[in-house]
Amino acid sequence: MKIVVTGSLGNIAKPLTTQLVQRGHAVTLISSNPAKERAIQLLGAEAAIGSLHKDEFLEQVFLDADAAFCMIPPDFSQPDQLAYYESTGKAYDRAIRNSGVKRIIHLSSYGAHLSSGAGLITGSYRVEQILNKLPNIDLTHIRPGFFYYNLISFIGMIKSLGFMGAVYGGEDRLALVSPQDIADVVAEELTTRNTISAVRYVASDDRTCDEIAQILGNAIGMPDLKWLTLTEDQVMSNLLATGMRKETASMLVELGMAIHGGKLREDFDKHSPLFGKVSLEIYADEFARIFHDK
Repeated sequence: MKIVVTGSLGNIAKPLTTQLVQRGHAVTLISSNPAKERAIQLLGAEAAIGSLHKDEFLEQVFLDADAAFCMIPPDFSQPDQLAYYESTGKAYDRAIRNSGVKRIIHLSSYGAHLSSGAGLITGSYRVEQILNKLPNIDLTHIRPGFFYYNLISFIGMIKSLGFMGAVYGGEDRLALVSPQDIADVVAEELTTRNTISAVRYVASDDRTCDEIAQILGNAIGMPDLKWLTLTEDQVMSNLLATGMRKETASMLVELGMAIHGGKLREDFDKHSPLFGKVSLEIYADEFARIFHDK
């Protein structure tokens, strides 16, 4: 198969590309960074260097492809995150329509069943709605949980304050996921699935914030580590102090409150997937290495 992968050499795209190449598929990997062309070629893939927002470029890359993995690259420099999601979704829409590619895997998120009140995840909802209108394609939305590597953002807090804290915490549950497990599911969907589902959830583990703090704390030598639930004002102030745009910070707080209230995972709990290979205990070793290197 001829498969297009977006996401450059990121945490999902790189292992996904490696798997697909090893299975004998012809992979074209899109990156906006010309400096990554050689590294992409070393994976055995063809490099397509350009912007997802350049219609002619994206359409040309998709032309004659059998399938495509479409993700929205994170870009917190964008002043309007939801508009950025929508514009990227519309770029995919045009390229898919004009190229004729028939199998599409879209990287969405758990919580994307919500049309509002989910912060940045509302962007995933809107992209899903855009792609759902495409005719004559086989479309699957992959909805992963909370990425393990998001926990790295707490390292500075742990080192300076001795605890983890967000507007969610304590007994609030997080469906956790490893990029490797996402790559495994996407590869399966692209190459071996006979039955195509509209939505597929992906998770590697499912723990309370208290359990996460305990396991990470043991791994880094802080067995009494706690995950505290902070107020919205406290978290907002902390985010703004880092130089984050107010609009983006507000969306992150809103997302956190959707986790705290449980609504982000309402649909996930109705369709709980089998866990992947990377448990929290396995990831904790990686977290500890990063913690001690910082």
